[in-house]
Amino acid sequence: MRQNPGKTGGSADSRQLPWLLQAAEPSATSSAISGGRGQIPPLDRTAGHTAGCGPGHCIGRVDVSETASISTGIASRYATAVFDLATEDNALTALEADLATLEAALADSEDLRELIASPIYSREDMQAGIAAVASAMGLGAIMSNTLKLMASKRRLFVVPQMIAALREKIADHKGEVTADVVSAKALTKTQSDKLAKALKAAVGKDVKLNATVDERIIGGLVVKVGSKMIDTSIRSKLNTLQNTMKEVG
Repeated sequence: MRQNPGKTGGSADSRQLPWLLQAAEPSATSSAISGGRGQIPPLDRTAGHTAGCGPGHCIGRVDVSETASISTGIASRYATAVFDLATEDNALTALEADLATLEAALADSEDLRELIASPIYSREDMQAGIAAVASAMGLGAIMSNTLKLMASKRRLFVVPQMIAALREKIADHKGEVTADVVSAKALTKTQSDKLAKALKAAVGKDVKLNATVDERIIGGLVVKVGSKMIDTSIRSKLNTLQNTMKEVG
């Protein structure tokens, strides 16, 4: 099992959790920081859930735009706290490996995606489930403790955004930029190297590829660097052709 360097289980818990809670949850009460649960509401209503939720169950409506904005803010605060802890402990390499492991698990496991996103699970189920997942994947102390804390606060739904925010922080720290690349089939090492070299020439920095596969684009690539996106996928070209034909008709 892989662990972040310089960590021991007891000291990591006592030092990291209160600090991380204060950094990522500015409104947390002293009771919550000390481990008391009475001050923590049963559901995260700021995420768009309506009233009428019982323990572990919630049926309500979600304001999508409001939820997206809230999610980004929450994810950013957690990412900042995690990044600062990892930097302090010289554990950025281990953190980067944890992010890759966690991201791959989210891509492969529908059960894990449901666990972090569904409001039907109780707080206890979320904590137990994510603790088991973190242990099975061999995540380091910082990431494991963060996920457990997020489960206790019903914040697991922002894990994907937190991963993206952390990748940006790590890349910036290393003087890199991250390019999200989507292809119809996995890129070979030669293709990845050529693409990274071409992107470096365009942006003037080393480029780290975050490559994923989506067969729906049929062929070509979709590349996003920061706010800029290049879409050369066959699906995009077909959609453009279809729209042009509609205008002509």
